[in-house]
Amino acid sequence: MKKLVRIRKGRYLAGVCGGIAKFFDIDPKIIRLLFVLFTLAYSSGLIAYIIFMIVMPKETK
Repeated sequence: MKKLVRIRKGRYLAGVCGGIAKFFDIDPKIIRLLFVLFTLAYSSGLIAYIIFMIVMPKETK
């Protein structure tokens, strides 16, 4: 069973985008791009990223 966690290896800030990409099995660059676009367009990307940083547990490995 897959878990939504923040990754430790290959992260840039807190591992949120990498964790989401790993969960959905897609390229992390796509998730990072979406966060940047939502931040620039609506300012909600930054807020969502901070919420994910708080809510998502870290990877245990």
